[in-house]
Amino acid sequence: MSESVPPSPAFTSVDDVVTRLAEAGYLASDAVATTVFLADRLGKPLLVEGPAGVGKTELSRAVAAATGAELVRLQCYEGVDEARALYEWNHAKQLLRITAGHEETWDEARSDIFSEEFLLPRPLLTAIRRDEPTVLLIDETDKADVEIEGLLLEVLGDFQVTVPELGTITAARRPFVVLTSNATRELSEALRRRCLFLHVDFPDAELEQRIVRLKVPDLDEALAASLVRVVDALRHLGLRKSPSIAESIDWARTLVALGASTLDPEVVNDSLGVILKHTDDIAKARAKLDLPSILTPSAN
Repeated sequence: MSESVPPSPAFTSVDDVVTRLAEAGYLASDAVATTVFLADRLGKPLLVEGPAGVGKTELSRAVAAATGAELVRLQCYEGVDEARALYEWNHAKQLLRITAGHEETWDEARSDIFSEEFLLPRPLLTAIRRDEPTVLLIDETDKADVEIEGLLLEVLGDFQVTVPELGTITAARRPFVVLTSNATRELSEALRRRCLFLHVDFPDAELEQRIVRLKVPDLDEALAASLVRVVDALRHLGLRKSPSIAESIDWARTLVALGASTLDPEVVNDSLGVILKHTDDIAKARAKLDLPSILTPSAN
């Protein structure tokens, strides 16, 4: 088969990335927009690393929405194997076919049952075979076993996969590939070499406030600023799970639903379960948060 070629660039400039991602509901920093632009322009996979809840997965969804591409997602987990990531054969259907053709020789049956009709494509093969614009999300790559990286190296190195019974399948149109990692284990250097790297952390206060106001426009601006200050303070308490951006947004919606006009101690204590998900985290927050200091603008 002919070698795959990168598709025509989807973005014209870094500013174009910022604008179109914003239209898709994702406010990108300059670093994020620049790396997305380069990944698109160079046709390279993008490895996005950072703590849970900073918007790594949401970035891939926004890129798909901004470019009119289909999002194909491989969710990684311990034990995910080639059959779940790449393809497997429809064994039940193959058995029925063999039974129905009992008078055939094995060679005759084999040429039939190992054909397209009996192939079950999984996310990697699905993305490779698509002719339309595609964003391939390999989510939480660090949760997969080390062995799965060998498969990813073939796919991301040559944008092709080998099905022994059918041969090598090369992408006619390379997908835009995003790998995410929470850094729970170190990914191999070989895999990292094939990717552009982007580290995403929790946004600064100004950006997070813009994100919250974008997602919850009914939230008062002053209340949004107070919310962001409290969330930032929580993230510095050494909790088991720091509040994610999604949980900041959930808290903003909660405050709107409660009709809260200010973040007083009673409102905070009563709604901490929206942003904190462990009993010991809630207890630590109630014991250590100095709300009067945090909510006083001059303290920041």
